[in-house]
Amino acid sequence: MVGFHVGFSKGILMRLQKATAAALLAAPALAFVPAPAGAQLGDILKSPKTLIDRAIEARSAEDIAKDNRIVIDVNAIMAEIGTIKASSEIYEQKLLITGIFPDQETHDSFKEEVEKVRGLKELFWHAVFMSDEERKRRPDLLAWDDVLVLETKVDVEMVSTRGVADVNFRTAVDSFGTVYLLGRARSQPELDKAIDTVAKTDGVKQVINYAFVRP
Repeated sequence: MVGFHVGFSKGILMRLQKATAAALLAAPALAFVPAPAGAQLGDILKSPKTLIDRAIEARSAEDIAKDNRIVIDVNAIMAEIGTIKASSEIYEQKLLITGIFPDQETHDSFKEEVEKVRGLKELFWHAVFMSDEERKRRPDLLAWDDVLVLETKVDVEMVSTRGVADVNFRTAVDSFGTVYLLGRARSQPELDKAIDTVAKTDGVKQVINYAFVRP
């Protein structure tokens, strides 16, 4: 696993301390929630930060609840189809799906069901079909643990960047080294800085931006 060093400010340390507390408080509730599909592991590992961020971001509780319901519905579809080949991220009912499916039928079935999810405003579909033979010919593809490492590096860079309200952004990474940015910037300079921060993170090959500006 790739190693990296970051200088933590007092604010970041406080965020991590709060995140740890949130994770402990959330543990009993999570015990009664059906386990999501395996590809959602990244969401689970980032859940302490997500719990804190969603509590302080500039959105209504109702809007956040709509996002959570959509994610639950998508996870249920994944469980029903029996796939662990997709990962999701969401902001204001705009859903991003990434992943690599080894067979076309599962890919198509999953997409068809996700498109039916109630309350979905927009779907950014970046999941692809790729046979095992094709994957073997792509040694540049990141393994799942490397995707998690890169995701963490991107998140840390966002948190560390002055002038970027990271709580209003969502990031996702796929096996191709592409980072997807969702969320809301308070100004165009803030959005430009967020995109630049992601693009300059070591290991990122491409940035696809779905974030928008809303003061």
